[in-house]
Amino acid sequence: MRVVGVLLTFTAFAILVVPALSQDREALQREEAESYYRKWLNEDVLYIISEEERDVFESLTTLEEKERFIEQFWFRRDPEPRTVENEFKVEHYRRIAYANEQFSAGYAGWRTDRGRIYIIHGPPAEIESHASGGYHQRSMREGGGSTTTYPYEVWRYRHIDGVGDDILLEFVDPSLSGEYRLALNPEEKDALLYVPGGGATLAEEFGWATKADRPYFSPGTRDSYPGMLTTARDNPFNRYETYSMVQAPTQIKYTDLKEMVEVNVEFTTLPIEVHEDYFRLNDQQVIVPVTVQLNNQDLTFERKGDLQAAKVAVYGIVTSMGRRFVSEFEDDLTMAFSSDELRAGLSRKAVYQKLLFLDRKQRYKLNLVVKDLNTGQIGVVRKAIVPPTYKNEELDASSVVFAQSIRVLDTIPNQEEMFVIGDVKVTPNITRSFAPGQPLRLYYQVYNVSLDQSTMSPSLNVSYKLLKNGEVVWETADTGGESVQFFSGQRVVFVKELNVDGLTPDDYVLRIEVVDQISGKHLKLDESFVIEAREG
Repeated sequence: MRVVGVLLTFTAFAILVVPALSQDREALQREEAESYYRKWLNEDVLYIISEEERDVFESLTTLEEKERFIEQFWFRRDPEPRTVENEFKVEHYRRIAYANEQFSAGYAGWRTDRGRIYIIHGPPAEIESHASGGYHQRSMREGGGSTTTYPYEVWRYRHIDGVGDDILLEFVDPSLSGEYRLALNPEEKDALLYVPGGGATLAEEFGWATKADRPYFSPGTRDSYPGMLTTARDNPFNRYETYSMVQAPTQIKYTDLKEMVEVNVEFTTLPIEVHEDYFRLNDQQVIVPVTVQLNNQDLTFERKGDLQAAKVAVYGIVTSMGRRFVSEFEDDLTMAFSSDELRAGLSRKAVYQKLLFLDRKQRYKLNLVVKDLNTGQIGVVRKAIVPPTYKNEELDASSVVFAQSIRVLDTIPNQEEMFVIGDVKVTPNITRSFAPGQPLRLYYQVYNVSLDQSTMSPSLNVSYKLLKNGEVVWETADTGGESVQFFSGQRVVFVKELNVDGLTPDDYVLRIEVVDQISGKHLKLDESFVIEAREG
């Protein structure tokens, strides 16, 4: 009986232990699987997965769903599904291995700029390497003259789908650490850029310009000088476009993912204003800066150390009219003032901006949610985004931006920054309300302007008129191109400040009239604004 009792006790213990061990093993296996899927998403396919696919994957809850997704992910990219081997997948992992072997810089090569471009687009047709930097004789398209450079490489791709032909990419190592960064403009490799008198261009040697003029005294601008060569890739807007597009995931074979995200908040307690502008990027795309504005007095400020601070979260999602996911963004915006500055700070506005790059031929919906993180108050805006249909034969224009401030930057930013269009930082005044005596600062672009074939420059007459109740009350003209900040064969960029002292508080219309003296074409733009009465 004792033996039987012992056996029964041992059997009962085994029955209890086996399920426990089984549960632990399953938990460990699931943890290992989740680690694998995180690595697959955030490392293996980081550069080639679209935002839409990422959203779908992150919404999946079971291991079986994720496994099926991965299988379909590679199938959608397989150039020849009838073969046993997925050539795209094999080549992708070969590129990762090569990037880790060749481009490491204190961290894994796949994480570097060269690694990213290599993984997305493969090996370039040519590589021009200057591993030691040193003496550099500029080409005329870079301004001529000689300088000393940091180590750099130039990669040439004969063709990149969705980007174009003969693509040149420069990678610069300004820290001399082996970390080559993708450069937005050729000035980034110049080691003497900030050395007074060092590394002058021909224009600077002849006294036609100073280093402060760079990169504006360059091909494609109104300040170009005889002998300087111009190519389409020198246009800063083209460089900006190429810089953005080469880092985006390549297009995939199938595009029938299910639609994902919806915003269903049905209340608004935080007043916000949202405005979008439109700028033509190329024949297929527009740049749409979406600007969000809040009154600081509507936010709650709390003490953070020596400052009074308010913090808001901004979340936006863009979908097609058919509710198909297009893009998503999320940011924080912080306003902070000392106790002495708080009263004045509450009378100001908080402004946020997001640049969207959208197809010109589609219409979109924007759902935007702004949350005061100190109180939880929420503001919601839903609106349509309808890119304009630009005419190719007539003069046409972008939105006219009435700005709080406009500043031409010394260099084009290496990455997207709020309020920056090309090389100009434009902070909009989306209400178009101005105090008496406050200047009107304007930014706009005009398209399809003709160029004089001998000087490759436009010839424009531009007039600015202010109308009140249909009558002209103020006017000025620009016949010498003073307000032209940049021009190319595709666009002319205008930056203008109008000093309108003496206007009484009222509603006004700004009329801009552009006459192309080469083609004889005309363009008229009417934009309303308000001069406010002084408080008190």
